[in-house]
Amino acid sequence: MTSRIPRDSRLRLVRPRPLAAAPTAVNQRRPRRPAPRPPEGTPAPAELARMARSHLAAAARVARWADVALGPGSDGAGDGKATLADTTAERAAGDLGLTAVQVRADWDTARLAGLVEVHGDSARPGWRLRAWDRDDSAVLRGWVALFDAWSLAYPEPADHEPAAVAEVVSAMPQVLSFLQLSAGPVPVEQLLDLLEQRVTELRTERCEIPYGPQPEPVEPPRSEDTPLAPLLDWALHALASVGALTYGDGHATLTPLGSWAVWVKLEQICVAAQSPAGNIEAVAEEMLRGCAQLRPNAARAEYRAWLAARPVGSAVTELIAAARGDDALLRGLAFEALRVVGAPAEPDVRAVAEEPTLRPYALLWLAEHDGADAEDAHEVLTRQEATWLWVDTAAAVADHGEAPMLVRHLESAVQPTVPMLLDEVRAVGHPRTVQVLVALAAAHPDPALAKAVRRAAFQVHTGGS
Repeated sequence: MTSRIPRDSRLRLVRPRPLAAAPTAVNQRRPRRPAPRPPEGTPAPAELARMARSHLAAAARVARWADVALGPGSDGAGDGKATLADTTAERAAGDLGLTAVQVRADWDTARLAGLVEVHGDSARPGWRLRAWDRDDSAVLRGWVALFDAWSLAYPEPADHEPAAVAEVVSAMPQVLSFLQLSAGPVPVEQLLDLLEQRVTELRTERCEIPYGPQPEPVEPPRSEDTPLAPLLDWALHALASVGALTYGDGHATLTPLGSWAVWVKLEQICVAAQSPAGNIEAVAEEMLRGCAQLRPNAARAEYRAWLAARPVGSAVTELIAAARGDDALLRGLAFEALRVVGAPAEPDVRAVAEEPTLRPYALLWLAEHDGADAEDAHEVLTRQEATWLWVDTAAAVADHGEAPMLVRHLESAVQPTVPMLLDEVRAVGHPRTVQVLVALAAAHPDPALAKAVRRAAFQVHTGGS
């Protein structure tokens, strides 16, 4: 008896794809929403990236020095607090012709922009540094990360009440929005009036009248008496230091980069608020299901909006709980959302790395977080873990994809032959093994291979060998 292909025909080997590849391909048919256009007069992305590169040139120089002089993952770069050790700062100052103070400032900027990543006492180049010369979007994301961290980039006034500083930081987005709409110089007095109004609103929103007997009156919080003019001056200087605006002669004006960044933030808020599925308000599982219908970039924007609306800790807990469910598609999407969270999710991801259902996902996440290329991260998995991941991905495709996609999924298996794949799939013990094999047999066009897959499904179902 013969068949059109040998029974042990070789699979065409390709690198195993991340599990999000299945939901990505599932949902390519949805028509794309036209991208909103920035305000008239906004420079082209290439020009904005040139401005960002110019502003971050000193930070990129220090980051490249660390990459070459210290080597990837070099010990001694940090002091356990994400700052340079004294000896390293002095060495960099000598090599670069700078002072140690300048080196530390540039290092802090590079860290906030994602050009370097510090883990304890070791440092490594961030992915944005690797893409710095060829990827404009990576450069702009790095600058926006610095823009978001403006309050960390410039020392806050030491003699002011911390609560008042926090109120000003919370109120500055409205001030920036006003600057963006004004599209020109705005007097500081006008900005101060707007800041005072917004801070008053924030204080009113958090004011609650307790019920029942009250203790003796206490003095009001010191932040109520803190003058806001010096704090506005600090905030404007801080935003000027990251290149978001110019500040002088009693006026503030957004730079082209700053105006573009504020517009991007406003657009993200509007898109999230107009989401047909209401993803920003939904619990994690519902949000992930809504994002399953989006293209990858749009889904990541939804993840960012959803994460921005809640505390990081509770958001990570929700995402991991969704990943523990029965839907393999949600499992892959949950870890994609955790990639958007980044470093704050690391302890929770490490904690679930021993759970069989989540272990392959967690190991891939940790490998990428530790600097491995996404194409090579699968190398951290054992053969058994890779097989489990293959079955879980197939389950997602079987539940949410189409038959040809499931057939193509064979190509991502680490096993070189179909019989070896079936043997290891039977042994791995995934709870969806039978359903996956049945779906694959029904989808595959080759009768002999389909028959072998059906036989394997029957053996798993009956407990035979």
